[in-house]
Amino acid sequence: MTYHAPPVLGIDLGTTNTVVAAFAGDNIQLIYNHEASPLFPSVVAFAPNGELLVGGDAKLRRVIDPQNTIFSSKRLIGRSFRDPTCQDVIQMLPYRIIEGNRQEPMIRTRAGLHTLPQIASFILTHVVRYAEAQMGISFRQCVITVPANFTDSQRAATHYAAEQAGLEVLRILNEPTAAAVAYGQITSREQRIAIFDMGGGTFDLTVLATRQGLSEVIATGGDPFLGGDDMDKALADHLALAFLESERIDLATIPESYSRLLLIAEDIKQRLTDSVLVEDTIREIAYGVGGRPLDLSFRLRRERFEHLITHLVDRSLDCAAGVLRDAGIMPGQLDALVLVGGATRVPLVRRRLEERFGLKPRVELNPLEVVARGAATQAVRLVSPSSEDAESTLLVDVTSHALGISTTAGFVEHLILQNTPIPAEGREVFSTSKDGQTTVRVRVSQGSSRHYVDNVAVGELVLEGLRSAPRGEVKVEVAFLIDANGLLSVSAQDLESGRRESATLNLLGVNLGDRGPNQENAIPEVELLQPFSAGEQRGLPE
Repeated sequence: MTYHAPPVLGIDLGTTNTVVAAFAGDNIQLIYNHEASPLFPSVVAFAPNGELLVGGDAKLRRVIDPQNTIFSSKRLIGRSFRDPTCQDVIQMLPYRIIEGNRQEPMIRTRAGLHTLPQIASFILTHVVRYAEAQMGISFRQCVITVPANFTDSQRAATHYAAEQAGLEVLRILNEPTAAAVAYGQITSREQRIAIFDMGGGTFDLTVLATRQGLSEVIATGGDPFLGGDDMDKALADHLALAFLESERIDLATIPESYSRLLLIAEDIKQRLTDSVLVEDTIREIAYGVGGRPLDLSFRLRRERFEHLITHLVDRSLDCAAGVLRDAGIMPGQLDALVLVGGATRVPLVRRRLEERFGLKPRVELNPLEVVARGAATQAVRLVSPSSEDAESTLLVDVTSHALGISTTAGFVEHLILQNTPIPAEGREVFSTSKDGQTTVRVRVSQGSSRHYVDNVAVGELVLEGLRSAPRGEVKVEVAFLIDANGLLSVSAQDLESGRRESATLNLLGVNLGDRGPNQENAIPEVELLQPFSAGEQRGLPE
């Protein structure tokens, strides 16, 4: 399709690799690195001479300088350092991560402290330079993609990273939705499509209904800690165990050796995509008594690799089944199954998907490139809304999480449900929960559980200056607004005085849920009102 619009970029900022598609002139082109590959490694390294390395040059330093080479950082962006799943990831990474003043993960290297958005901005700056060199034009506007299950904090942190790289973000777009946009360019018939997206660090399943002029997301969900990186680790651990049994040396305790093993495991995984057997020797993977170099020889069949990763594939399939079940959709009701992400190239993944869904996966577009192409297509639509393509196509996305606030006894009242079309708005009226209460704290969480502690804490908003009155007498309206980027704004208004507080949560993805016992009890929470009827208000137990 021919376009007429200003120059824009579509950026798939991935856990393992970043892919960029650019529009300039009248068509969309992939951007290539100096190795003529569209895959830019999402790696940043701080060299001893003070040089900042990004991409392929940085990836080479994972083996020799793992403590100062940052990779897979997307898994941590916008998360709280205290999140248990975040801690699990931190334990697997060779570089040092500490807690910042606002609970954000901070990376400490020889170059000092860096936030995760800063690391992402280095990668974005790097790929934009390549785009400008290849296309011979400057780029300032982009659509950038994120996993469908990214929280508000993660989306905001990604948006901030792009701004730090000098980019104007036209839209934060879900990766599966971007893939659907790309496929929408090669098909126009009415159908229900499942987008199975497994990249390096995250997994999503998104179901869309497409018909003439409309692509509507029906349901989305996933696992933020499941992807090709986990397959690499399973294989690296298998090789490390074999070496431990033969040489009595645990490679997992040697950062340089284990980093090298992870890179080799990634290469083996890719080779087993096309071959049924990989046989090789890793020279000088460690050193024995007296500095004697030790090699690791292996002979690995695809069947053995598949056995090592079966539990990971099963996790993705179980998660996908849950998304369909929650949406009330049977696999037999799907018309197409589209694959996105490098991990979907693994033969076991494709085979099991075909068995489970009864559909042959569609790969007309390269799973590694389709998201960037879709993002660029959507960028063109946004900068040229009067174009024929934009006028004939409407994209409707949905929320990936339920959103609510903490109420009486740690329960959650949801204002916006999962899979609600966006932009979205939710409002509820609450009351004070204690006599004489003049301040309320609105604690916001993401997740479907009715218990606050089981959800992801997003942040909080404080409304002060309420009239001192018996509990339940003062009314407070809480409003949630999710914009087209999936970013959340929260407001609280005293309905009696009109006093209002509002905020956008959270710029750096800080989890404010754990603030310690003193602050926790300092400001009583709001309490949900029952449907209005005299004497039926619930009170918060002292």
